[in-house]
Amino acid sequence: MQIPEIDEMTIARLRKAGLRPTRQRRELAHLLFSECTEAMTAESLHTFAQRHGVKVSLATVYGTLHSFCDAGLVREVSIDSRRYFDTNPDNHQYFYFEDERRLVGVSQADAGIKVMPPLPEGRKISRVDVVVRLRRD
Repeated sequence: MQIPEIDEMTIARLRKAGLRPTRQRRELAHLLFSECTEAMTAESLHTFAQRHGVKVSLATVYGTLHSFCDAGLVREVSIDSRRYFDTNPDNHQYFYFEDERRLVGVSQADAGIKVMPPLPEGRKISRVDVVVRLRRD
């Protein structure tokens, strides 16, 4: 496959997040925000990038994803000691397909937790992850 054409919106998104648009960041951001339809692990993004002709090491993919997390561009969700990176950083729900190890965001706004339990004193909610685990009958 051909290396993707990087659009100006991808570069602007990186700059707005305070990130220098290096080649690796531009290429991985383009794939994440334009080509991916679900949350990905670093390993699956690395494989996806290689299939698209992007030459990047797995260590660079990890580093890039963590810099994207720190900048608020992606959200990290841990399930069964696997880390998934989602391009929707807002609080929302997920379906986790256990047999496929896939994490898919659910955009239905009225799903999820309706009432939160009382919070311990001195604490506030930093984020809410609701994961619905699915398996075949």
